[in-house]
Order: sequence, then C-alpha cells, then structure tokens
Amino acid sequence: MDIVKLDEAKKQIKKLPLYIKIKLLEWAKSVERDGIREVRKMKGFHDEPLKGNRVGQRSIRLSKAYRAIYREENNGTINLIIVEEVNKHEY
Repeated sequence: MDIVKLDEAKKQIKKLPLYIKIKLLEWAKSVERDGIREVRKMKGFHDEPLKGNRVGQRSIRLSKAYRAIYREENNGTINLIIVEEVNKHEY
C-alpha cells in the first residue's frame, strides 16, 4: 500500500457524513474486539470479496449508498486491516 492511497482514504473519510464515520468506526471497533472473521459473519455490513481489478480487496456497506473497500494483510504475527477507500456506491 503506498502512502498516496492512504492519504486519499484519509481525505475521503474527512468528507463523509457523520453517521457514515460513526458506522465505519463501529465496524473498526468490532474488528478489533471480535476479529475480522467474526465481523464478516455480521449481516449488517454485507462483507463480500471483490472481483476483477479489485481481487484481494473486500467491501462492506456503511449504508445503502456508502461502501468501504479494505484489504487484509498478514505479516505472520499480526493481521492488518487496511481501509483503502470509502465511497458513494453508484447504482
């Protein structure tokens, strides 16, 4: 993950409506507390793997319109969950 993508994700999060920021924080706290495997089972986030040029990334729903795109890295000791993008999903 390069620094440019992380900076872009931070900018995107700053611009989000408050209720979306709260939902993202709620998801992050759940991941920290229960682990990503358990949180993926929660139906409210609709966690799913992505396809095509986004293979290796996953998506969660923060609302009907907003999605967060994340990926998981494992360095052998620790699992890192990296939010790469938060956007308004187009239908």
